[in-house]
Amino acid sequence: MNRTDRLYALVEELRAVSPRPRSARWLAQRFEVSARTIERDISALQAAGVPIWAEPGRTGGYVVDRARTLPPVNLSPGEAVAMAVALHRLGGTPFASAAGAALRKLVAVMPAADVAEAHRLAGRVHLIAGGPATPVPAAVADAVAARRVLRLTYADRAGADSVRDVEPLAYLGNPTHWYLIAWCRLRDGLRCFRTDRIVAVRPLAEAVTRELNPGDLDIPHERVRRLSLV
Repeated sequence: MNRTDRLYALVEELRAVSPRPRSARWLAQRFEVSARTIERDISALQAAGVPIWAEPGRTGGYVVDRARTLPPVNLSPGEAVAMAVALHRLGGTPFASAAGAALRKLVAVMPAADVAEAHRLAGRVHLIAGGPATPVPAAVADAVAARRVLRLTYADRAGADSVRDVEPLAYLGNPTHWYLIAWCRLRDGLRCFRTDRIVAVRPLAEAVTRELNPGDLDIPHERVRRLSLV
């Protein structure tokens, strides 16, 4: 059994007996590898976001959270590659890191034969570098998710810097740029900050309580589409 197949099988073995633990020694015998190999595999799965933890004690071992893992996903190899293409297009957006984690989770729970075929198909897909030209700083993305006030050093069109505290409310994105929509306390109004002009950013302890209403954006309604998960 190759490593990719074993990682998939490890998750399914732990899902099958959850919430009971499986020891590294038991798993090593099951998959005919060393306990050290199992420990490395578990570490790799944890790094990929699989919710596995170790329970101490004589009867302890590794446990996976069934409620936060997926059963085998019935996606075709073509569907998996289509998702990979879409997720790779998120480079430079606030969700680039999450997209990579989502893709690894998807591959980890697919049947091994489909994973192999998806890899073969993906090898015939070539993407030209591009996409959004203005990556979103990680501190900005974290603050929007956590609803924390930010202190920005922001450069205007002429390159002059200003320091301002803002309440991040939302993102606005197009194929060329990403913007942070925020309430600017310096200007006492709603502003859009182009992310490539954010020179420095520092999150503050204060929480954001303000909400963005659809009518707050001074953009024609037909030109703005809110992201949907369906």
